[in-house]
Amino acid sequence: MKPFEDRHFNSADGIRLHYREYAGPADQPPVLCLPGLTRNSRDFEPVAEAVAGEWRVLALDFRGRGLSGPDPDPRRYLPKTYVRDVLKLLDQLGIADAVFVGTSLGGLVTMLLAGDDEERVAGALINDIGPEVDPAGIERIRGYVGKPQRWAGWTEAGQAFQAAQGDVYPAWKPAAWERYVRRLCRENEDGSIVLDYDMAIAEPFGQANDSTQPNLWPLLNGLDGKPVTILRGERSDLFSAEVADRMVRELGEAAELVTVPGVGHAPSFDEPESIAALRRLLDRVRTAQG
Repeated sequence: MKPFEDRHFNSADGIRLHYREYAGPADQPPVLCLPGLTRNSRDFEPVAEAVAGEWRVLALDFRGRGLSGPDPDPRRYLPKTYVRDVLKLLDQLGIADAVFVGTSLGGLVTMLLAGDDEERVAGALINDIGPEVDPAGIERIRGYVGKPQRWAGWTEAGQAFQAAQGDVYPAWKPAAWERYVRRLCRENEDGSIVLDYDMAIAEPFGQANDSTQPNLWPLLNGLDGKPVTILRGERSDLFSAEVADRMVRELGEAAELVTVPGVGHAPSFDEPESIAALRRLLDRVRTAQG
């Protein structure tokens, strides 16, 4: 594993938030990694293994996940809140712009941030999310998010996730599933394994009404003309091929669509195709930066 530093900063409303920092050059935008709904900075270990050193890599734990503090008011577990947290981090570190790598919720946060302040985005990889999502995927996520679980050890946890999500990563062997749960879960003092997020993050997600969701397509305007990669799992039940194709059409020739074969929602960056796509994006960012 590439060496990193655990660092913290305070959100505007006083919550202590955590991010990993992997060293890299200061004369180019860093790679800023934003995780999915129930995930954390550990998800991006494969990204750091691939590009840290050549690029500075920052991987954030959204509030209520990983080593970041929980929000005492669950109503603030919203994408707009996470956008403010990301901007606070960038401002505190004096970072003018970054290459955003956002998985699912992290990709939505990237699109929202670009809509608010497009100059902060040097490039973006949007992983398995778009302005429209498939209701089937949303219902699947609602079925498990915010429900506490406990396992006796890592092997048992890996087996449980393989049984529940085997259709998402059908080619994975037991070792891959254990690696997956070590990113998603934490070990208690008694040796039991639990999910590493505040169960209250489910409250605003579960209350969302799909019929009243705003039109998010205009958010792509903030990414127009920038190097963008749209990453999609071939088996994704959240991000349809039709939405992915439309995103690339609207973003134009600066955008690349990469479909990762044999995986669902969402590609984990353990796939060679995902890392190759990221490398191509970074090469395009470097060219655009001159």
